[in-house]
Amino acid sequence: MRERCGTLKDRWYVAALSSEVSASRPIGRRILEENLVLHRGARGEPLCFRDRCLHRNAQLSEGRIEGGCLVCPYHGWSYDRDGHCVRIPSEGPESFVRPLKTLERFETREQDGLVWVFLGDAAKSRGDPFRFPHVGEPGWESYTMVTRFENDVTNCVENFIDVPHTLSVHGTWFRDEVKRKIAATVERTADSVSVTYHHEGDRIGFWGRILNPWNEPVTHTDRFFMPNVTRVDYDFGEKRSFVITSQCTPVAPLETLVFTGIAYRLGSRVLDRLARIWLPRYTRKVIEQDVVILANQGRSLRAYGRDFLNAEADLHHLHVESLRDWAERGETGPPPAPEKREVTFYV
Repeated sequence: MRERCGTLKDRWYVAALSSEVSASRPIGRRILEENLVLHRGARGEPLCFRDRCLHRNAQLSEGRIEGGCLVCPYHGWSYDRDGHCVRIPSEGPESFVRPLKTLERFETREQDGLVWVFLGDAAKSRGDPFRFPHVGEPGWESYTMVTRFENDVTNCVENFIDVPHTLSVHGTWFRDEVKRKIAATVERTADSVSVTYHHEGDRIGFWGRILNPWNEPVTHTDRFFMPNVTRVDYDFGEKRSFVITSQCTPVAPLETLVFTGIAYRLGSRVLDRLARIWLPRYTRKVIEQDVVILANQGRSLRAYGRDFLNAEADLHHLHVESLRDWAERGETGPPPAPEKREVTFYV
């Protein structure tokens, strides 16, 4: 995938939670079908290499860390923070190691409790990783969940910003069918898609009574940011908000690892603390329902490919596909043009 995905490789992808990357043991990850190994160096910095010993191709992620160096589990070859081999046990304690090659190392960043990896050409790096909104901000609570989906990034992000599916997949857990017409403004820019819903009386299942007990007007926006991020905002008046941000990491053609950040404020510190008890359970239930339906779709995609019919409510999905497809083609030909339209549909 790394060689076939055009400019999609020249982006930041989340590899792991910060808490998963340690100086005591390596961990393995897979992004764009590239096997990676991560650990922390002697200074505590996250390091990432191709998960392949230069000697006999053993996976370094099943090895160990000694003195800040990555040690292969097969013959004990050791690699420093720059990927240089610094010890070959079979050569004896006084050996001078001068390897012909070094491990391929990938640039890393750490922010918002996540470790990011850049798999493209470092000279083409496009800014900083996308920030999880409101993390560590006074007056807000937040937490992160990690979920594996049996589908690709495009279909995952479309699901995360899709309102009509909530009636069938989530039922009373998230939204009740009221047969009400909704107007929305859909906009595509050079690297994003946004949907603003004009439906101030929206009701979002049973938890809406907790987030919005006084039935304040609801402001709801869904946004996609190239190449793999969605952000869903619900604002209930001026003091209550709920934000869901999903960072989608492509593992394989129909496998995606999603890091979901939930940030919220309920208007009082007491309610915020109580929500830390029930809200993660609730959001996990909703996400697991999406895991099931996306696996269903993924099985069909393996058999038949992407051959979709579209309704008016799918306009923003078409925009997402146009941006990602253009990047996958290496950004050749004219880019998708900016567009802004009004649509209507029922929920």
